[in-house]
Amino acid sequence: MNDAIRDAAAAGSPGLSYRPDPPDTHPDPRCPDYRSTALRYPSQSLVLLPQRMTEITGPLMGPGRVTSTDNDLTAQHTGEPIGQRIIVFGRLLDADGRPLPDSLIEIWQANAGGRYRHSTDRWPSPLDPNFTGAGRTLTDAQGRYQFTTIKPGAYPWRNHDNAWRPAHIHFSVFGRAFTQRLVTQMYFPDDPLFGQDPIFNSVPEAARTRLISRFSLAHTRPEWAQAFEFDIVLRGRDATPFEEPHHD
Repeated sequence: MNDAIRDAAAAGSPGLSYRPDPPDTHPDPRCPDYRSTALRYPSQSLVLLPQRMTEITGPLMGPGRVTSTDNDLTAQHTGEPIGQRIIVFGRLLDADGRPLPDSLIEIWQANAGGRYRHSTDRWPSPLDPNFTGAGRTLTDAQGRYQFTTIKPGAYPWRNHDNAWRPAHIHFSVFGRAFTQRLVTQMYFPDDPLFGQDPIFNSVPEAARTRLISRFSLAHTRPEWAQAFEFDIVLRGRDATPFEEPHHD
């Protein structure tokens, strides 16, 4: 970084800021049908902080932070997990459609029975001793990523009468800087639970299809795993809708 850019970043220059996403891209954090948002939504106006050196230049995610099995959630234990194997793949792109290489992508999910390996998840679905439900990887030079995992199951969550979450995988993504962090959920095509799920429906209708993966026969491994494609766009007209990191 040259001196001029460094000085501008230190001064919070608007020329180095990231442009905001268009309206109707992300869900309204105040969603009456999603009851717990009432407890989390700020009661006072937000304070916008300047984007300085840290926000413009970080983070730096090196390959030493990721091991060879981190992106294969079916190979992290001595035995094989129960459920349908799937390959989840796609590209990470910026607002202008350029690939983002060497970016950290993390996922977490429920097992095939719809249960998380978490102390507060105690609904009567069995835990799988061979499935932790978390993984991470770095994008390659073309912004591509891939995970091998188990298709998650739906689960009840008591938000309303007979409430069930559609099958989904959580994603956390870093782009070129801390201001480009994205936390979102990937869904599967034609899920019958979409219509009654307030989290999915809190996303503006025009943007909901960006959260639904696409089945890919071309990337399916015969007699091994089905494949689903999920491209992620950080900011801009085609941005992937994001959420607060603590959504269910």
